[in-house]
Amino acid sequence: MSRNVHLTVATTDYDHVRDFRLGDVRAEGIDTTWLTMDIHEIFSRFTLNREWQVSELSFAKFIAQATREDADIIGLPVYVSRMFRFSSFYVNKKAGIKSPKDLAGKKIGVSEWAQTATVYMRGWLEHDVGVPLASIDWYQAGTEEAGRDEKVELDLPNGLRLTPMPDKTLSGMLATGEVDAVMVARQPKVFLQKHPDVERLFPDYLKVEQQYFADTGVYPIMHIMAMRKDMLRENPWIARNLYHAFEESRKRCIARLKNRNLSLYPLPGVTAYAENLERIAGGDFFPYGIEANRTTLDLFLQYAYEQGLAHRRVKPEDIFPTDIEMLVKV
Repeated sequence: MSRNVHLTVATTDYDHVRDFRLGDVRAEGIDTTWLTMDIHEIFSRFTLNREWQVSELSFAKFIAQATREDADIIGLPVYVSRMFRFSSFYVNKKAGIKSPKDLAGKKIGVSEWAQTATVYMRGWLEHDVGVPLASIDWYQAGTEEAGRDEKVELDLPNGLRLTPMPDKTLSGMLATGEVDAVMVARQPKVFLQKHPDVERLFPDYLKVEQQYFADTGVYPIMHIMAMRKDMLRENPWIARNLYHAFEESRKRCIARLKNRNLSLYPLPGVTAYAENLERIAGGDFFPYGIEANRTTLDLFLQYAYEQGLAHRRVKPEDIFPTDIEMLVKV
């Protein structure tokens, strides 16, 4: 019988965790049972019931829970999902929105206030564009299905107006003009089906995102790996060993992306795109750890506090095990 610590880990089926998940990479002293499910099921079950020990989690939902006074979870500086989100703005053409500044005074829908994609974009809208969030009427509803609600508690800033719409969908409200714009993580059906009144605010969003990366060095972190604190009390070394396994799995994935001799991904130009990101980043474009991601982490933690998600303003070191940046180098 194995004397290793047994942990259940839940993530989506990412290429950069696959070597760890399939056992080609192992965490020393740890046996894993791996769950691969839709991210919404993972988020819901871990957020509400903590059904396993290690879980992929929305960064926004994580920070709402990890900054509680009695927080029972802590992070691992492993960022399994990162995406730029300028593609997440969709507008109704009749609203007269031609630039981000035109969003001031408008009605905007979000699927959840505590959705990481919108945290970054709301912060960008307020700080970089100069549109106060309190100048907007915000509406919360499911993108395609009615009834979606918030999974974590909120402490919204004074003056901010957020109205739940439990019987509506963002797609429907955008098409009819009930809202002027939406910020959503996935393309709404009314856009995919080419509704005549629906378009992207940034049609050339890839160019905008690359310029944002070049200007700021921020590569938005969408999902983080969260751990239940109870498993670390008797075995604090678990965090370090998990990190090493996730990091080795990530390195193997990046090596595959940059291998010109193998067509491992059915996507033309993926190698060239990876090399371009590496050039813009001045090195590794998908790093784990704290220091290599400090700019992105600090920005998100600022936005999360300002927008009523984090219960206190924290530093990156506050949401990870003590001295993790030193430990992961051991």
